[in-house]
Amino acid sequence: QAQLAESGGGSVQAGGSLRLSCAASGLVATRYWLAWFRQVPGKERERVALIGPSDTATYADSVKGRFTISKDNAKNTLYLQMNSLKPEDTAMYTCAAGILTMGGIRYNYWGQGTQVTVSS
Repeated sequence: QAQLAESGGGSVQAGGSLRLSCAASGLVATRYWLAWFRQVPGKERERVALIGPSDTATYADSVKGRFTISKDNAKNTLYLQMNSLKPEDTAMYTCAAGILTMGGIRYNYWGQGTQVTVSS
């Protein structure tokens, strides 16, 4: 059974850094499009970073230059390095793995999420 498990969330002051991890089991993560999403209660879920099988990465404008998505093929793990954190980065962060279809990426697998809280 395929699973994604996030870790690395926590509380940090503005300007600080955190590194999130997403360990995949039961699937070869590098064969999928891997993404980090975040959501705040009452707001729509936002995709903050995406990395494809060829390592092409894209970012939401709100995190460009501050967040870096990467993956370790040997560990079957996805990462999100978050620097210069702002209070508005506070959210539940979730990783997802999907396949590319004619209609876009269909995310088949989701983690449970890890909370990130940034205080001012």
